[in-house]
Amino acid sequence: MSGSDGNGKTELFLSPQAPKTQMFENAEKAVAHLIELFETNTAFLRNAFKEASAGRLPDKPVRAFYPELRVEVSSHSRADSRLSYGFVAGPGKYATTITRPDLFKEYLTHQIEQLLRNYEGVVEVAQSNIPIPLHFAFYNGAHVEGSFEASSTRPLRDIFDVPDLAVMDDSIANGTFEAGDGPEALAPFTAPRVDYSLHRLQHYTATAPKHFQNYVLFTNYQFYIDGFAQMARDLLADPNSGYTSFVEPGNVITRAGDTAPSEGEAPPRLPQMPAYHLTMPDNRGITMVNIGVGPSNAKTITDHVAVLRPHAWLMLGHCAGLRNSQQLGDYVLAHGYVREDKVLDADLPSWVPIPPLAEVQVALEKAVEEVTGLEGFELKRIMRTGTVASIDNRNWELRDHREPVQRFSQSRAIALDMESATIAANGFRFRVPYGTLLCVSDKPLHGELKLPGMATDFYKRQVAQHLEIGFKTMEELRKMPPERLHSRKLRSFAETAFQ
Repeated sequence: MSGSDGNGKTELFLSPQAPKTQMFENAEKAVAHLIELFETNTAFLRNAFKEASAGRLPDKPVRAFYPELRVEVSSHSRADSRLSYGFVAGPGKYATTITRPDLFKEYLTHQIEQLLRNYEGVVEVAQSNIPIPLHFAFYNGAHVEGSFEASSTRPLRDIFDVPDLAVMDDSIANGTFEAGDGPEALAPFTAPRVDYSLHRLQHYTATAPKHFQNYVLFTNYQFYIDGFAQMARDLLADPNSGYTSFVEPGNVITRAGDTAPSEGEAPPRLPQMPAYHLTMPDNRGITMVNIGVGPSNAKTITDHVAVLRPHAWLMLGHCAGLRNSQQLGDYVLAHGYVREDKVLDADLPSWVPIPPLAEVQVALEKAVEEVTGLEGFELKRIMRTGTVASIDNRNWELRDHREPVQRFSQSRAIALDMESATIAANGFRFRVPYGTLLCVSDKPLHGELKLPGMATDFYKRQVAQHLEIGFKTMEELRKMPPERLHSRKLRSFAETAFQ
């Protein structure tokens, strides 16, 4: 049938019948309607593609639209100033397009409840004027071009909408979004931007987005992943742990009480950044991702994990200790960063400070005390709190290093790595609570380089303890209500209502 573009204007395309705008005073009912609209429109695209791939081409282009959530606020009043989200900057109209409301059901319900509680009004669910790209109607990343072009002489984009980079940038999160005559942003990401990241996550990690948990550990060593996998299997064997499954690349799932996977197929080779998920109900478990080496990888993965709106992410990695008083195996708890990674300079200027978050810092220190048995002044024997410098040149030692060493000394840096500042800065940029606990694996300024024999002995001795600390930190953060964990330090002058 001919359809509407969401504004009542009839176009020459095939589309589902445009639904009427509905008003809701109940968050669960609003989300249920979002799910219904999205499923109707994506099913329409999938069915049309199936027909076209079979040679039954439509006589007009096919188009379906994302649902949209809207709210209008008429007062400057704000019910609860303790929270960092759930309110808007001032009176006006606010809106966001929505994708995969089935996947984000809990998140959307919570965000809408906060709005309804703070403003005692209603929310609108309508159809937007933003088309759903065909690729994003297939949740598991089907390669639509191959199957279509094999059966048709017409280009895919003559019939279906394809992803448009112009509508999936980070201007909202970066604070550069200008609404013009339209509504202000209600959420930090548009639906196309979220869809883009959901598909990239599957590509990079070889696991479906639905398996990601709200507490995320990043590492750059497979040793840590091996340890995490063993911890996960031990916890699944404990009926009192609360964990329900362990998911590995290829969506290979081992459920609590089982000794072998019950579904999924391991990929022939590991993806670029394999992810592993120790799950709990409501995604309250822990995910660990091996991001590999370098700030580019660190930015890539956090760009995409951010759309899932996790409650916290931590970097557990190795670093070069810059102080002679440090020993191999000592810990570094970052409370500041020197950002020489460069990958975020266009999005978050390097002069922007990345503050430590008290809730995360306290949880990290508490976990170190619990695992090592040291506390108070004695903890200083094995851990220093200070500035971490992250750089984009792994072989910085091969330069005349007097100049960088002088800069690091002036910054009071105590450790050097390639990922931590990027992960923390992207947490700051995307309003995701962040933290860093590094382990000193070499001291290049003092003649202790990371060489094969030294590295092997070091990893055997220290990885298990470091991983246990990261794990306990996440369990400590999980005890805290999420609305308290999401710090007001991460919010700017005019923020989106959605966290």
